[in-house]
Amino acid sequence: MALLNFRLKDTPAPDMPNPAVEAFLQDYSIEVMPRTAEKIDNFRDLLPAGTRVYIAHIEGTPIEDMVATAARLNADGFKVMPHMPARIIKDKATLENWIAMYQGEADVKQALLLAGGVTTPHGDFSDSMQLMDTGLFDKRGFERLHVAGHPEGNRDIDTDGTRLRVDDALRWKQGFSERTDAKMAIATQFAFEAQPIIEWADSLKEAGIDLPIHIGIAGPAKLQTLIKFAIACGVGPSLKVLQKRAMDVTKLLLPYEPTDVITELAAHKAANPDFNITNVHFFPLGGIKTNANWAIENGGASARPASAV
Repeated sequence: MALLNFRLKDTPAPDMPNPAVEAFLQDYSIEVMPRTAEKIDNFRDLLPAGTRVYIAHIEGTPIEDMVATAARLNADGFKVMPHMPARIIKDKATLENWIAMYQGEADVKQALLLAGGVTTPHGDFSDSMQLMDTGLFDKRGFERLHVAGHPEGNRDIDTDGTRLRVDDALRWKQGFSERTDAKMAIATQFAFEAQPIIEWADSLKEAGIDLPIHIGIAGPAKLQTLIKFAIACGVGPSLKVLQKRAMDVTKLLLPYEPTDVITELAAHKAANPDFNITNVHFFPLGGIKTNANWAIENGGASARPASAV
């Protein structure tokens, strides 16, 4: 089984998208940061109308920059989903202020709740469950809440390499979804092999966790860039695959594209319509334009940019 797909930049893309892949890419989402969003003149030239755009909140990013990016994307007709990283939110009053700013200036009704990549919490919160327990997301009319998932586990949470604590947290979040009106889904860290992803998704379903999964996929990027982000994000088994590839100088200079992993997942979804992975979430590690163009090439008319509608 091929783990990664490497295609030379001058190799022409297929004229007709794979129907299963085209269906799998319906309603895909993508992630930006305020500083990367500033480099894009017009998102409508790149993304389908109504695309969900996550805004990653990295430690040190002013909330004003986050809200300004959200307002811009909302004005362009995109569904805005900012990150709410528990460990960089000082207290309930700060969270309430952030929510008020997002809703007042950018009409935000969706959020990704996560612990965040900070080791030491800045204040009262250390995980996303504590954010949910504040009741603020119920009271302020959020229509959709996403939570983090880890197909390869999370060593920061389960230091023994198991998934016990991560899965217990997902069971709690499953219960939260059942006792509130919020539409919820799991948005995952990126991974590169289809079969382990399938096995992980199936294991959640067997455990009674039936939240829809939006699978994280790394967009086209140079292999060196991919390895850098994989290390920073704590990607486990997949990192070993990348490092092995990097030892081959002939492949080091070739761009990575997510063709194989998406094709395999799409084929599995087509054969198993009840499969709990429902959407693709792109991490545009090689650039937003590069990722968006890849999606257009592989998603055909269904992934055409908003300005072409």
